[in-house]
Amino acid sequence: MFVPLSYNVRSVFVRKATTIATTMGIALVVFVLASSLMLSHGIRKTLVSTGTDDRAIVLRKGSDNELSSTIDDSKVGIILASPGVRKVQGAPIGVGEGVVVIALDKLGDEGKVSNVQVRGVQPASFGLRGEVKVVAGRPARPGTDEAVIGQALRGRFSGLDLGQSFELKKNRPVRVVGVFDAGGSAFDSEVWVDGDTLRSAFGREGLVSSVLVQLESPSKLDAFTAAVEQSKQLGLEVEGERSYYEKQSEGTSTFIMAIGVLIAVFFSLGAMIGAAITMYAAVSQRSREIGTLQALGFSRFAVLLSFMVESVVLALAGAALGALGSLAMAAVKFSMMNFATWQEVTFSFEPSPAIVVGSMLAGAVMGLMGGFFPAVRAARTSPIAAMRA
Repeated sequence: MFVPLSYNVRSVFVRKATTIATTMGIALVVFVLASSLMLSHGIRKTLVSTGTDDRAIVLRKGSDNELSSTIDDSKVGIILASPGVRKVQGAPIGVGEGVVVIALDKLGDEGKVSNVQVRGVQPASFGLRGEVKVVAGRPARPGTDEAVIGQALRGRFSGLDLGQSFELKKNRPVRVVGVFDAGGSAFDSEVWVDGDTLRSAFGREGLVSSVLVQLESPSKLDAFTAAVEQSKQLGLEVEGERSYYEKQSEGTSTFIMAIGVLIAVFFSLGAMIGAAITMYAAVSQRSREIGTLQALGFSRFAVLLSFMVESVVLALAGAALGALGSLAMAAVKFSMMNFATWQEVTFSFEPSPAIVVGSMLAGAVMGLMGGFFPAVRAARTSPIAAMRA
């Protein structure tokens, strides 16, 4: 015979002060845990959504990213002529692009600078990336000192807004003529200028950082990779674009998740101690009730289970509150350095059912662990001693 659940629910509401304190403690832990997991998920989603399965990126062999890669212009044509590259009217679809990082002043933080990634593009770059759309102003004209910026950068840095100018390099001003939307990908945190403008400003004539190609289909990646990487003349390596950006996200997302989990672990210890104190107080205050339950025929196991259920109900209430609060973080934009490229990228908190449910389960586990020993104490209470108390 088990103690009715309604008894436990009523008991929780009787001790309002301790119930609220414990519930809020568990809610805080669940909020921190869920928020860190949502941010980690948002980082991965932002960077991975930058790539597609039918595009491949070519880098210099041994390079981890575009910043550390250089490819001679003379090799671009050989790459585009490789098998597996999609052609339209006989012309292969692909572009060589340069990438640099520059430091710009952040608006609202006087004296603070941060890194912004600048991509030197070709006229075909927009067509190759169909997800990128100009939403304000117009595209930059080839061969000019004009730029378009990702919408995540707009108004966050000095000179990065429509009609404003910034220095690509000292004494080399560039005017912003357009703003583009890249669907929430990492491109939204980039500045795009004409490829020749970028190369002349940084003394990189005849060089590109990477070559992006459109494949005939995702299944052609292996054939294209074999053709490029087996050529000793080229000395290059190929990676699927989606896989490339997944690797770029690993360091940053792992760091955020590790920090969040570490903080949650410390907070959870406090929450479990709070739950234990609450339940110990309940045992002390309700010794006569415990004796009465046992006198009525409820077994020690039933009493133990009753107090465990009460602890879990308390924890689930706090977990639900924390998970609900974490959903509000979906409206928050968060800027931080991408450890792979050293550029500042704007991320968002991305909730998912798995994160919400997992965080609530973590809260329930805290309730179980915090309520276990008080429940054991309650079950071991002698009915006669309890009735005399």
